[in-house]
Amino acid sequence: MTTASDPAYPAHWEADVVLRDGGTARIRPITTEDAGRLVSFYDQVSDESKYYRFFAPHPRLSDRDVHRFTHHDYVDRVGLAATVGEEFIGTVRYDRIGPDGRPASAPADEAEVAFLVQDAHQGRGVASALLEHIGAVARERGIRRFAAEVLPANTKMIKVFTDAGYQQKRSFEDGSVHLTLDLEPTAESLAVQRAREQRAEARSVQRLLAPGSVAVVGVSRSGVGVGAAALRNLRDSGFRGHLYAVNEARAAGVEGDLLEGVRAYRSLREIDAPVDLAVVAVPAGRVPQVVADCGEHGVQGLVVLSAGYGESGPAGLDRQRELVRQVRSYGMRLIGPNAFGVINTAPEVVLNASLAPVPAPVPGRIGLFTQSGAIGMALLSALLRRGEGLSSFVSAGNRADVSGNDILQYWYEDEATDVALMYLETLGNPRKFTRLARRTAAVKPVVVAKGGRHTPAGHVVPGTRLPESTVSALLRQAGVIRVDTVTELVDVGLLLVSQPVPAGPRVAILGNSESLGFLTYDACLAQGLRPGAPLDLTTAASPADFGRAVAAALASDAHDAVVVTAIPWVNGGAGADDLADALRDAVAAHPGKPVAVVHVELAGFAESLSRADVRIPAYPAAERAVRAVAESVRYGQWRRANAESGHVPEYEDIDEAGAAAQLAGLLAEVGGSDGVLTLADSDAAALLARYGIRVLPTLPAPSADAAVKAAEALGYPVALKTTAPHLRHRADLGGVRLDLANEAALRRAYGELTGLLGSPVELLPVVQPMVPRGVDTVVRSVIDPAAGAVLSFGLAGVASELLGDTAHRIVPATDRDVAGLIRSIRAAPLLFGWRGSDPVDTPALEELLLRLSRLVDGHPEVVGVTLEPVVVATEGLSVLSATVRIARPPARTDLGPRTLPSY
Repeated sequence: MTTASDPAYPAHWEADVVLRDGGTARIRPITTEDAGRLVSFYDQVSDESKYYRFFAPHPRLSDRDVHRFTHHDYVDRVGLAATVGEEFIGTVRYDRIGPDGRPASAPADEAEVAFLVQDAHQGRGVASALLEHIGAVARERGIRRFAAEVLPANTKMIKVFTDAGYQQKRSFEDGSVHLTLDLEPTAESLAVQRAREQRAEARSVQRLLAPGSVAVVGVSRSGVGVGAAALRNLRDSGFRGHLYAVNEARAAGVEGDLLEGVRAYRSLREIDAPVDLAVVAVPAGRVPQVVADCGEHGVQGLVVLSAGYGESGPAGLDRQRELVRQVRSYGMRLIGPNAFGVINTAPEVVLNASLAPVPAPVPGRIGLFTQSGAIGMALLSALLRRGEGLSSFVSAGNRADVSGNDILQYWYEDEATDVALMYLETLGNPRKFTRLARRTAAVKPVVVAKGGRHTPAGHVVPGTRLPESTVSALLRQAGVIRVDTVTELVDVGLLLVSQPVPAGPRVAILGNSESLGFLTYDACLAQGLRPGAPLDLTTAASPADFGRAVAAALASDAHDAVVVTAIPWVNGGAGADDLADALRDAVAAHPGKPVAVVHVELAGFAESLSRADVRIPAYPAAERAVRAVAESVRYGQWRRANAESGHVPEYEDIDEAGAAAQLAGLLAEVGGSDGVLTLADSDAAALLARYGIRVLPTLPAPSADAAVKAAEALGYPVALKTTAPHLRHRADLGGVRLDLANEAALRRAYGELTGLLGSPVELLPVVQPMVPRGVDTVVRSVIDPAAGAVLSFGLAGVASELLGDTAHRIVPATDRDVAGLIRSIRAAPLLFGWRGSDPVDTPALEELLLRLSRLVDGHPEVVGVTLEPVVVATEGLSVLSATVRIARPPARTDLGPRTLPSY
């Protein structure tokens, strides 16, 4: 290997990462072309850092050093560099060593590792990121341990190793600290990695939403156009930082020129002060020069409003990929392109760098993320009309870089955000999104409206092949409140941000309209709530009557939530403000339970309810109010159920190493093919057996005589069944004969089967021993390219397939996950003694699911498993058939080192 164009160059090791301060860097293998960069990098490192690296004064690299540090075989000797632009800011290398500490090759599984980080970039988390990536590379190359020698005074590097979360040994030898790290990921190392990821990505978003200075590039003199609109919104919102306008057409040499009342410059390079955020609104063809100016000026992030990228076709998509590469090469992050903008209402910031034509949002407790600018504008307007403010708003457009995952990382620790609302058209990485959403939902609600089922133009991140129903199930598993429309998104968000989460599903209904009360009652039943009988206050009820009734309902232990219905008074009467005051007084006196109001033709009533400190959400239809209450109830149930996280059990009989060796051997037989291999039945059974999953023995029966011999080997009674693809798992078509107690019964059944359905060559009959009767179920696991491994469960049979009665969980599944999985299908009562039948052995079923989850989680080569049917009896279960598909695993997964999506 000599250059990055060499076929042996491991391009899949390249990755963009977010550092501790929110900036980005690129990690890549070092090549022979990097000699000049390495020397320049070393010249910028302090003498102290050089001493710590080499344990002696080492002022410059010799030619031999340069050759050694740039020539690698990428197996036994590997070097990685962290770069910003074309310059190195940190390096790491490992050299494989044997037991005697001398250079070695496989099967030696230990390597010596050493780092060097430029002093100006120390403290940014460069070494920690490099350790994650060099560790993943080492594991890929069969290295299991790192050894490092560190001087005791080099406390920063010692901390990098000790804080990584790996199992390690530490000793003091010959004046240095000797560290040995076991590279097998642990729960602690994964937790450390994800905590660092959260802090870094949250910080990168915080830099975009709370800049100290903003430059709008592309402001026209005429005051029309996207740039001018963004500049006016920034100016009129009262942005607390420094604001600059850039107009390349401004006459040279003119001092003090103003655009929209803001000091203007011909180029960002002319601004003699720091610029934290650039809002770019120039034609796509001019954006690269603007990005270069921003990078050279030290800008931290960009909001690119310009269109003409992925949404415009293949050429635009290529332009978009190059934009991301260029932005990240300068260590910046990007919102857009084709973005609608960002808003932050924090009083110390007051940033409105958006194209929103509505009045600027007031401060509030809702965070809003959209991919669509049009939907973002509609949601901003809807919240404003209903008197609700925002903490922050991001409309990411083509989301080529910053995505909903980054925003969730920010909202998780943002004290100004109580409720997260998201309109998503695609889930680029459902596995990561559900992981982040689960953690966020544990502390604040996450409400998602998912738009189109297909990837829109311009969204170049990988999509998911999972059915929409599966995506919904996975979101709900993560605690996400999934709604169908943007109207429901606002409805649910308003209730959650202003009202406490209910403790249960019991709903009190009261109001001055009996008919509206009954509509609300029916809506509660439809949503699975437990409503009490509606209390009719009659049309003569005064605001005081409403107040007393609401106070009594809130004080009662029989109710968890209250829905108030109100219609106008006949012949005048009290006003909307009086009724709103009465309801607010009752709620303020009895806090702790949510209240929602359904009103019909009460002008100004909703506005009155939203004006004071005690706010009550109002809805124009009973169904909308009840849907919001029901989602809040379900969210509360999820939070209580997940207060204690489940665990993944350990099973002593699992042979993980044996399974790995078997898979390696099977894949070696197919050579370098990237296709999927369906295992022979014997191989599938052997692999599953290594994880304690026993598949019932099956013997072929190509003739009646062969069937008899098979039955004698297995023992009577037996089952005779067809395995032809068009009859497989279709007992309803007559391809199965059960309880065949002797040879005569078997021969008779064989003749009936072949006479009715076709020849043995067509039917492919087999013989199996009989198992105890029970409920036939199906257990599956599939690998989605974006979501990762998904565990699925349902009952066997055409009815379940037709109705889509299947439940799903993300792997690895915990004991709580699988318990919920088998109980979440509609046909679950059949497992628990429906209509007097005996309950089946659900603990055995849960164990099977956990074992399968362990298999596919521990071996990414296993891309598909189907166990069908799994007969669950009153004691134990039997797996009658298994199909296993394997393929070479992807180079990186969500469990690998931190990395931004690549393009």
